[in-house]
Amino acid sequence: MMRFHLSAVVGSGLALLFLVLGAVQPYALELNLTDSEVTCLYAKWQMNFTISYETTNKTYKTVTISEPHNVTYKGSRCGNEKNVAKIMVHYGSALSWTVNFTKEAPDYLVDSISLSYNTSDSQFPDAAPKGIIYVSDSPGLKIPLNDIFRCNSLLTVTVPSVVQQYWDILLQAYVQNGTVSKNEFVCYEDKTTTPPVPIIHTTVPSPTTTPTPKEKPEVGIYSVKNDGVTCLLVTMGLQLNITQEKVSSVININPNSTGFTGSCTPQIAQLRLNNSRIKYLDFVFAVKNENRFYLKEVNVSMYLVNGSVFSVANNNLSSWDAPLGSSYMCKKEQVVSVSGTFQINTFDLRVQPFNVTEGKYSTAEECAADSDLNFLIPVAVGVALGFLIIVVFISYMIGRRKSRTGYQSV
Repeated sequence: MMRFHLSAVVGSGLALLFLVLGAVQPYALELNLTDSEVTCLYAKWQMNFTISYETTNKTYKTVTISEPHNVTYKGSRCGNEKNVAKIMVHYGSALSWTVNFTKEAPDYLVDSISLSYNTSDSQFPDAAPKGIIYVSDSPGLKIPLNDIFRCNSLLTVTVPSVVQQYWDILLQAYVQNGTVSKNEFVCYEDKTTTPPVPIIHTTVPSPTTTPTPKEKPEVGIYSVKNDGVTCLLVTMGLQLNITQEKVSSVININPNSTGFTGSCTPQIAQLRLNNSRIKYLDFVFAVKNENRFYLKEVNVSMYLVNGSVFSVANNNLSSWDAPLGSSYMCKKEQVVSVSGTFQINTFDLRVQPFNVTEGKYSTAEECAADSDLNFLIPVAVGVALGFLIIVVFISYMIGRRKSRTGYQSV
């Protein structure tokens, strides 16, 4: 694992020590805030932000900010009876993120999460208008002062034009007596899923293992509502293919034991699946050129049979493309390659992440594989009919010739 260390900043008797941990993707942030060399706030978490913005030609683009390049933490501070505790994260000039904590013994409150992003930054090419945009949310989450908050599940906060995602969270905003608590206050999402019991293998797998063939997965029906109105529809059979250390495994998703949730905005829609094995499997859809939608991003974190956690993220996909106001459909098997180690196979797929009317799918645009099949059927029928006509014509000519020969002999 690569480690990036930032030097400590000291001021007014307050020492801030920040450690940013990076793996492949996504990245984890870890913060140990001290006052007089005594820990007063501890946090470790992962997060990303998907932002939709208008361009100079009146279309919309999306950008996902997750990598902690040029990250600073100026403004972060410990709290006391009079002042709120605060974590601030700055992604260069592109984005600043702030969370405020209020002490209300015997608990403390996650009072507000605010975000500002600067469309003048190079992260927002062709943005119009230019300037700083502010958004905020008030989670109102209460956590006991003597506990550390833990949430491995994916938490999604949707505000105008921004989808915020947080996961693998460890947090104690008011550390008591300088010692981070070992008592966990677990989020509701983690309580609803139980990781499988690790299986210890006593045999060493062969250098290359072929996955056991799986039957076609059962088709599940998933939907997301916004203010009680259906805004996203997905129907699909789902199969996950994972390759690690030359060992491959195939997992069919059972929709009957899989939970789902999500969010919708005019430019971004999200479906998240989870079960006892999958912490989260996230499908993010976006609008492009104001007239089409597509699958832009897939994020997954799940438990493997050996108890380890497998995580992959890709926010640069371009699958399931169809016009706005329609749905995308593909009955044949499709493959979405998320990374070299993870791919998704779908069966009997139909999806509409925007402009859903009365909770029903709109007219479908078929995938190329289905269209080719539909095109071949009339061609095959035409060829068969043509062949039949030729056979009849030849039979007629032969019969006519024999008839003439008979008259001549008489």
